Amino acid sequence: MIDWTDRHCRYFHRQMMAGGQVYSEMIVADAILRGDRERLLGFDAIEHPVVLQLGGSDPLKLAEAAKIGAGYGYDEIGLNVGCPSDRVQSGTFGACLMQTPGIVEKAVAAMKAAVDVPVSVKCRIGVDEQEPETVLPDFVARMAGAGADAVWIHARKAWLKGLSPKENRTIPPLDYPLVYRMKAENPDLFIGINGGIATLEEAEAHLGHVDGVMLGRAAYQTPRLLAEVDRRLFGMPGKPFDPDALCRAMMAYATRQIGEGVRLSQITRHMIGLFSGYSGARRYRQILSSDAVRPGAGPEVIAEAFAAVAFDAETA
Repeated sequence: MIDWTDRHCRYFHRQMMAGGQVYSEMIVADAILRGDRERLLGFDAIEHPVVLQLGGSDPLKLAEAAKIGAGYGYDEIGLNVGCPSDRVQSGTFGACLMQTPGIVEKAVAAMKAAVDVPVSVKCRIGVDEQEPETVLPDFVARMAGAGADAVWIHARKAWLKGLSPKENRTIPPLDYPLVYRMKAENPDLFIGINGGIATLEEAEAHLGHVDGVMLGRAAYQTPRLLAEVDRRLFGMPGKPFDPDALCRAMMAYATRQIGEGVRLSQITRHMIGLFSGYSGARRYRQILSSDAVRPGAGPEVIAEAFAAVAFDAETA
């Protein structure tokens, strides 16, 4: 998610789950080819497995950006064909590419030829006046034919004309059965589902029909649920949620990052929703929202925020 899932967000989320993939923000291929690659692509080893999510419409540029990303150690390269933001529309990529599946097909084939790691595609069920029942099966078939290792489907249309990016996240109706059908018709292709999934109970239900579930805003806005992911979705030994250990880990991380010129607020902004529903959560949010942005703010702000929350055996 643009402006959300940066390296600091991913590091924070990894403190609570070992299983599953984490995704970079969508990064435009041109930025990787011309920009500060370490700033754009650098990440901590704890983030593995981590997916580099690319945006663009030029197969050659996407292939080169994919190659660079694989060289940085990303475990998978994903092409975003689902984002409806104004920025991607002006650049003719993201969800706009649902209208030109041939370009996406060429891009995926070029990326597959350029890297040895898996290549995936994230799409919508259609855009604007397209008929998903017709468009999506053709799109998925093209991706499979181009060699895509996985197709992640946001189960909503994107309305590029008439709806804002925010409205596109909630107004177009969800069509989960259509995504289920794509899996039934493509048994050998990894099909994942996204869109409107708010709980792990919902994720478990979807996994009865598809290969994977992607949590976006639910994971960001209520990150506490990630502490249950390993046990419930991956069958891994679940560790009890340990606020003290999490606080120490994030303080140590903040100390290292501040030493490299990162502002504390760049880290703590991703932690705001952690204790929603806990006693003291409001004060926790206030501290991270106000004190962390002050000049010279250090990791002690994180300790102060955690100290404001009342934990007990039931909530922790």
